[in-house]
Amino acid sequence: MEEFHKVRRLPPYVFEQVNRLKASARAGGADIIDLGMGNPDLPTPKAIVDKLCEVVQDPRTHRYSSSKGIPGLRRAQAAYYARRFGVKLNPDTQVVATLGSKEGFANMAQAITAPGDVILCPNPTYPIHAFGFLMAGGVIRSIPVEPDENFFQPLERAVRHSIPKPLALVLNYPSNPTAFVATLDFYKDVVAFAKKHDIIVLSDLAYSEIYFNGEPPPSVLQVPGAMDVTVEFTSMSKTFSMPGWRMGFAVGNERLIAALTRVKSYLDYGAFTPIQVAATHALNGDGSDIAEVRNVYKRRRDVMVESFGKAGFDVPPPAATMFAWAKIPEKFRHLGSLEFSKLLVEKADVAVAPGVGFGEQGDDYVRLALVENEHRIRQAARNIKKFLSTADETMHNVISLNAHR
Repeated sequence: MEEFHKVRRLPPYVFEQVNRLKASARAGGADIIDLGMGNPDLPTPKAIVDKLCEVVQDPRTHRYSSSKGIPGLRRAQAAYYARRFGVKLNPDTQVVATLGSKEGFANMAQAITAPGDVILCPNPTYPIHAFGFLMAGGVIRSIPVEPDENFFQPLERAVRHSIPKPLALVLNYPSNPTAFVATLDFYKDVVAFAKKHDIIVLSDLAYSEIYFNGEPPPSVLQVPGAMDVTVEFTSMSKTFSMPGWRMGFAVGNERLIAALTRVKSYLDYGAFTPIQVAATHALNGDGSDIAEVRNVYKRRRDVMVESFGKAGFDVPPPAATMFAWAKIPEKFRHLGSLEFSKLLVEKADVAVAPGVGFGEQGDDYVRLALVENEHRIRQAARNIKKFLSTADETMHNVISLNAHR
C-alpha cells in the first residue's frame, strides 16, 4: 500500500537503525553504554515528587485539566522569566503550558503553517525543528547553526530567493546538538532582521539552565521589541530531571500564543493536574535543584573530555547543554556518522547519536549525551580506545579505512 502523504514527507529516522542494533546487542548479553538518546538519568528532586504524591491523593485533581495550563503554573512560569531574564509576561495571554517543548513546537507549526510556507531552519538541529513544519506542509530552507558573523548572509539570501518569502526563523541556543550558545547582541541582530522582513522567530530555549562557564544563556525576549515577533519554548525535562513528566512552555507574542492555544484546545486537555501542581512547586523553588543538576552534568562533561581525549577521540568541551558534539576520528570520517555509530555499538559497546540524524551538515559528527555516570563514561572511553587501537587489524577485511567519500 502507498504511504500516507504526511508520512511520505518524513525522511527515514536514522536513530532507529542504531537503536535496533543496540537492542540486538543487549539481547545478546552486551553491556551497552548508552550515550545516544538525551534521556536524563538523574532522579526528579524529592520535593517535586512529594508534591505530586500529595496532590494526587485529591480525587478532584483526577478530572480533565486545562489545556493551556492551570493558572498557578502559568503564573509560576511568568515569575521565572521575570527572575531569570527580566522579561515581563502576562500569564493569561503570553504563556501556555505544553506537553514538553517538543509538542509545543510541533503544534505551533500546525497553527501557523500553510502548505508551501518556507521556514528557515538551522542544519544541523534537533529534528522536530524541521519535521514539525514538514508534517504541517511547510518547506525547509537550511541555514547555518553557529551564531557568528557568517549567520546573516545566508538569511538575507534566503529572503531574496525564496518564494513565498520565509514565514519563520527557527533558533535553538544553547543548541542541540552542537552546544553553540548565542549572545544578547546576536539576538538583537536577529530581532532586527525579523522585523525588517516580517518574519516570525521561534526560539527553542530548552537548555537555558544547563551551562558550564558561569554566564547564563540569554533569552531572545530580553531584546526590546522581540515580543512583537517571537515565541520561545522551554522545558522542565532537563532543568529539573523531569523528562517523563512531559512539561514545557511556550511564551511570547500574544497572537502566536493564542494560535497555539486554540490548536491545543482541539487536541488535548493538558497534562495531569498533579503534574502541573508539582511543576509549579518546582518553578517556585529556590533554584538549588537546578544548580545541582548543572554541577552533575559539568562533572560528567569534564570526565568525558579528558578520558575520550586520552583514548584518541577528541571531544571539544561544550559550553552548555547535556551533549558534546564531536568530530568523527579522521580515519573513520569517510564512513559517515551512521556507519561509525553502528561500529561503536558493534566493536566498542558504546551507543552514540549519528550526526546525520540532525541534518546532512552533521554527518562528520556524533552527539554524545551526558546520561551515564562518571564511571561508565570512563569505561566507554576505555572501550573506544581499545577499538581505535585495534581497528586496523580487526577491520581490514570489513572496510577500507583509507577510502574517501
